Amino acid sequence: NTKAVLITDDRYRHQAPDEISLTGSNVEVEIKSRDQEALLNRFSNSFISVGVEAKVITWEQMTSLSGALSEVNLLPTKGLVEDLRSVKDYGEIARIEAAAFIADSALAEVWPLIEENLTEREIAVSLDQSMILQGADERAFTTIVASGPNSALPHACPGERILQNGDLVVCDLGAVVNGYRSDMTRCKKLGENMNNLEADLLGVVLKAQEEALNMVADGVSALEVDKACRDVLDDAGLSDAFIHGTGHGVGLEIHETPTISSLATTTLRENQVITIEPGVYLPGIGGVRWEDTVVVEKSSCRRLTRAPKTIN
Repeated sequence: NTKAVLITDDRYRHQAPDEISLTGSNVEVEIKSRDQEALLNRFSNSFISVGVEAKVITWEQMTSLSGALSEVNLLPTKGLVEDLRSVKDYGEIARIEAAAFIADSALAEVWPLIEENLTEREIAVSLDQSMILQGADERAFTTIVASGPNSALPHACPGERILQNGDLVVCDLGAVVNGYRSDMTRCKKLGENMNNLEADLLGVVLKAQEEALNMVADGVSALEVDKACRDVLDDAGLSDAFIHGTGHGVGLEIHETPTISSLATTTLRENQVITIEPGVYLPGIGGVRWEDTVVVEKSSCRRLTRAPKTIN
């Protein structure tokens, strides 16, 4: 017989069965006693081999499992669960779309307030607060607001730097709805005057994103999507400034399968949810990144993040 068992503890004695019943899944719930080894041994009598998720199990946990399941062959698994989660069902897509809508709305509310004399942290807190007040369970990741030279750091942490006239500002945010996440980045130039370099950066990265988005469809190589984006930046002489992949899957985690990069070996599949997010980063000057979360469809993609992308 094949069955799924969730082992948890007394904190979730009532919550776990209730939440599982809502999914319609046939999962047995076992409440973990203090004698975890005895519980594991009871299950291990039925198995010769047990798969262990290599990505999430720590060395300490593995040592404990090896002791408790000494008669069982423990085998590391890689990507087994992640591949199953890669293609979303319609309920999952609806949750990600709801999370994207909340992030869009939060950015629309805060965007006009992004101006000189505010700190990066103040803007980030405003975005987080807006998402929560509009129904998000939480933020999808640490919201990024990076200005001026800080915008050249892809994963900058918002700090006490005060925004100044002439800054390039990068806002990277996402919301969570029922466990599912969205991811979006928008850019802004503060002040009316824009030099040629800033205009070129904003425009060429947007063009690179559009070329990649136009490539996304069921059956298309993730490598080809990355190449479509990278070719635009290569032609602009910015290849060395594009220092990360073009995108990634999104769902229960902010980074999921598939990966869209120059090392990708996978093919996109219908109903995968991915990001397309080219960026260029010039140390000491600033950076630009445009990012959307999209659903892969048969012959194209559908955008879930819909906030405007404008170049001042």
